[in-house]
This record gives sequence, structure tokens and C-alpha cells, in this order.
Amino acid sequence: MTSPARQGPLAHLTVVEFAGLGPAPFAGMMLADQGARVIRIDRPPSPSRQGGMAALTARRSDVLSRGRESIALDLKHDAGRAIALRLIERADVLIEGFRPGVMESLGLGPDECLRRRPALVYGRVTGWGQDGPLAQAAGHDINYVALSGALHSTSRQGQPPTLTPGLTGDFGGGGMLLAFGVLAAAAHAQRTGEGQVVDAAICDGSALLASLVYGWRSAGLWNAEAGTNNGDGGAHFYEAYACADGKYISVGAMEPQFYALLREKCGLADAAFDAQWDPAQWPQLKQRLAQVFRGRTRAEWCALLEGSDACFAPVLDLDEAPAHPHNRARRSFAQVDGIVQPAPAPRFSRTPASECRPVRPAAADSRSLLEELGYASSEIAQLLEGAARQAS
Repeated sequence: MTSPARQGPLAHLTVVEFAGLGPAPFAGMMLADQGARVIRIDRPPSPSRQGGMAALTARRSDVLSRGRESIALDLKHDAGRAIALRLIERADVLIEGFRPGVMESLGLGPDECLRRRPALVYGRVTGWGQDGPLAQAAGHDINYVALSGALHSTSRQGQPPTLTPGLTGDFGGGGMLLAFGVLAAAAHAQRTGEGQVVDAAICDGSALLASLVYGWRSAGLWNAEAGTNNGDGGAHFYEAYACADGKYISVGAMEPQFYALLREKCGLADAAFDAQWDPAQWPQLKQRLAQVFRGRTRAEWCALLEGSDACFAPVLDLDEAPAHPHNRARRSFAQVDGIVQPAPAPRFSRTPASECRPVRPAAADSRSLLEELGYASSEIAQLLEGAARQAS
């Protein structure tokens, strides 16, 4: 399949993505950001999903869908499945995020796709995985992270866990795991010609993200009571604190030299602060440090501590973060179609990614993709007319 000029380390890859929610689109975004040609198979628009400018604006705001080509196919009909299979025959990678068995029920499961394209990497991301007692149960990010043990580690002492909206589960433990998995399998396929199925489960991935904590726990360095450890809000030197203006700052001065600098700059000469690693002293030291930080505004603390080795940063909201000088210098955020969004990451010295690309409307590339697949003009007109009738 001929790909338009793309920039990035994955410009040689073609990916077929079946539109879904959460982790699969995030993986597709990561792959597209680094130059892969990602062809997204969207659902045909229905009257309930049509809404003029409001629907188009919502689509553009779906940052996870940026950088794709889009074709709308009804996979419940033979013609839609046939087009999907022709796309898959020319692809290196397929990604989908449906419940186990859904793709098989559509005639698009791994057996059929690998029969047609033996070198295909078939990437699947679900909450519980493709097998196991919970494989067919419904769930969401909070449930998968809860079962892996990761959610427990976000609790404050005596308080419920603090939810992290998709960060540890859907995106870190799911989408990023899927992207890593399909690239590992693609490297194998390019070397051997052998495709395979990648089973990325959010429950597995969020457990993997907690590897360090599990290691500390086994060594007796992490308590079972959440919120009492170094790193989860237990320690006074690794915490977020309120300032005089109600805004927050963060400190993470673990190492002795960094802790000493924090004490020096904050005027913490009291010998009580010598007991840095005595957990019994942490609660009262947290209270005292909280009083100190409440004595100045966030801006005043930034002027004193930011950029030093005191391990400090202001806690910025989603409007403030893109405007911070460090993020601006690194161009960590981009504005596309008026929408501020994180820029592609990581950075590559020899094969840098292109500028952040916009979200294309659903089905925007249906005609050009059908032409590329070899359909005649009369067939394309018939297919597009049929799709329009189904949407009306």
C-alpha cells in the first residue's frame, strides 16, 4: 500500500485500526505521531451520531484520533468486511479494542486475518485480557487498576483511593502497552515473516507499572497501609502542599543533598528535620512543612525554589501547563485547529516526528482509500451511495 510522505521512525509501517474507545485509540495516536500510516475504520455515521458543526467540533476535540486516515465501513455487511480484509492484507499491524470474540463474530478474527496476511501483527487490547475468569465481564479503567493492586497505592492514609483518570489503566497500562507490544511483534515479523497476536490487558499492564512498588513491598520497604510510604504521600519530603493563595506546589527531595538544600532554602534549621527517614516522625514533620508552605504564594515559592536541586515544581492545571516556560521551550504542547494538546513524544535525533497533525472527519478518506484498493469508479459510487443510505 503506497503511503503518503511521512516523517518519523515508524514511517515504514501501515496500521489498520478499528475505531473504539480509550486504549486502542491512544496506541493508534502514538503510532501515527511517530510516522506510521494509521488507517482508522470508523463506524458509518448514524442519525443519532450526526449533529452538524457540533459533531464536527467534538470529532476535532478527540485528540486521540489525530493523524489518521479514516474510512467508514459497516462491518455487519459483506461489502464492508471485504473492504476491511483488503486493507488488512496490505497492512503490517492491526489494532482493536473490542471484547474477546467480537472480531471473530465479524469474520475478522486473527485466524482469518493471519491466513490472508501471515506477517500481520494482530494487536488486541482489553481490560481483563483474552482469557481468564473475567475475560467476558464488562469493566472500566477503575476496575482493572483496582484488581492489579495499582489503585490501592494511590490512597491517602485512611482515605479512599484517588482516581487517576485513565492514566495508569487505559493509557499507561493499556494503550502504551499495546503500542510497545505491536512494535516488538513487528520487529519479529520483519525479521522472520511471522505474524502473531498481541494480547495487551490493562489489568496486566497496570500491574507492570507497579513493578517497583511490588519490589519494595517484597523487601519490606513498602507498607500495606497506603499513604504511609515514601512516594505515596506518607513522607514529608515527597508531597504536594497548599500555598497561601490556595495553589499547590510539589517537593520530592529524597536524596540527602537535595533534602539539605530544601531545608536551607525553606529555613528548616530545626533539628527535628534531621530525622528524614524516620517514618514515625513523618506525620508531625508534614504538618510543620505544610505550615511553612502556607506562608507564601505559589509564585513566591517558584521564585525561591524552581530550577534548583531542591526537587520542586508547581502543581499546574491543564490551562497553566502549556504556558510554562519549560514546556514552551521544549514545545511539549501543540495547538491544532485551535485545540491545545500534548505534542508527540518521545523525541528522536535522526528520525524526528512531523508536526502534530489534526483529526480528520470520519470517512474523510473513504473514496481515496477505495481507489487505492483498486475498486472501479462505478463500484466506489455504489459503495458510497449504499453507505449514505444506511446513514440516513
